[in-house]
Amino acid sequence: MASASGNTVPAIARLVQGDEDAVREVIHRFQRDGPGLSGPQWAGGRPRRISPEDEAFIVATANTRPQALGQPFTRWSLRKLADYLAHNRGPRRVAIGRERLRELLHRHDITFQRTKTWKETNDPHAEAKLARIEEVTTAFPDRVFAFDEFGPLTIRPHAGTSWAPAGHPDRLPGNYHKLHGVRQFHACYSVGDDIMWGVVRRRKSAANTLAALKSIRAARPDGAPVYVILDNLSAHKGKAIQAWAARNRVELCFTPTYSSWANPIEAHFGPLRMFVVAGSNHPNHPVATQALHDYLRWRNANARHPDVLAAQRRERARVRSERQRRWGQTAAKAAA
Repeated sequence: MASASGNTVPAIARLVQGDEDAVREVIHRFQRDGPGLSGPQWAGGRPRRISPEDEAFIVATANTRPQALGQPFTRWSLRKLADYLAHNRGPRRVAIGRERLRELLHRHDITFQRTKTWKETNDPHAEAKLARIEEVTTAFPDRVFAFDEFGPLTIRPHAGTSWAPAGHPDRLPGNYHKLHGVRQFHACYSVGDDIMWGVVRRRKSAANTLAALKSIRAARPDGAPVYVILDNLSAHKGKAIQAWAARNRVELCFTPTYSSWANPIEAHFGPLRMFVVAGSNHPNHPVATQALHDYLRWRNANARHPDVLAAQRRERARVRSERQRRWGQTAAKAAA
């Protein structure tokens, strides 16, 4: 339009703040092709080199251990993975750069992580034991208790976290000599009441286990059956314990081997570790025991405190099965 009005090319270039050669090209194209084709002629861009099938192959390869593909190493680096994709002997080869490979893996939520270990139970009665634990916690939450030992408790500075001025963290003395021996906290937990109690002992033993079971029986003195979930420690299975349980209508629900996550009390050891042990430097066991019981009194009065629940969730996530089986959680009714 400016050219048709009689303006010169330099004047038009100054008006649109463009290059004179570009202005001449637009004018010539308009004169040649008409107004419908006067816009810039963009090309379609570089053809895509990696097809969706190639992308799926890359993701599958990244999720496969190198040894399963005949490679002499245990993990992929970006360089090794790109080299394998480009030179493997399979039916598909994909030439891709490392940075493009990194972007593609990120798009598919594949990240570089530490491996984790877990131990599968070898208990032939594992399914029956887990089913019984689930049955009693669902049907009789007010009559279900959990028992386990928490420890060993040692007298030494324990690393922890705290609020402090920037660059000036709270410090504990660097004395790591264990001069006071160890103790074990024999803990009892009521699933229905969401209450935890226990006593600190010098060692694990059948006598101490029996004393804890008697305290659980005393919590329900009406004589109706109670169910106690505990692990397979030999100190939990003595003949005297079995005979006492049969006489007093106490059913011992043992967790499968290597399945401590099935015990509901395990999640409640997380807050103990976080709020009582971490960051502590007690002078002796009586002081440490007093701090433990002070916390339990506060915890039982504030069982639904957000900090307590958050610590329980973290501990439950830490100890539960890698197969995402969420046994050992407090029943919804009891948590209300």
